[in-house]
Amino acid sequence: MKLLYLLFGFMTLLANAQENFVKINGSTNVNKFQCVNNKFKNDGGVYTFSEKNLPNIVLKVADFDCGNRMMTKDFQKILNAEKYPNMTIKFINFIKNQDGFNALVEVKMMNQSKRYNIEFDIENNKLIGRKNVKFSDFNITPPKKMGGMIVVKDDLDLIFSLATKI
Repeated sequence: MKLLYLLFGFMTLLANAQENFVKINGSTNVNKFQCVNNKFKNDGGVYTFSEKNLPNIVLKVADFDCGNRMMTKDFQKILNAEKYPNMTIKFINFIKNQDGFNALVEVKMMNQSKRYNIEFDIENNKLIGRKNVKFSDFNITPPKKMGGMIVVKDDLDLIFSLATKI
């Protein structure tokens, strides 16, 4: 019986270690927000990065959760989820350097594409990357609420975590 518990614990730990997510952190003049999509998976369980096999990740905008039903609905409305249901993250190149990895990544949403150079590190078999982006990069005007009393800032922090074997 103890072996069964150990096996279950190990499988749970392994499943948690391979969780993938994309977080978008932002702020308003009143507070901060975080919207997370962790409902995507690679068919093989982990992402591989080689010259011939770079990931192309398709995220459903409806799968982002901002921790608050109204905020999630507003976020999906800002990204026009009904007309543009997917956001795509495509790795164009991926290079190992002294400190970690550099990648050229194309982010596409609402029929707008923008390329970013992003530095990645490996932590617990996860490839972690972070990039500051803006709503305006994608021709999105940051929203205002309550007659302009609450203003969403243009700056966003995009964070990737991908289970990987490198």
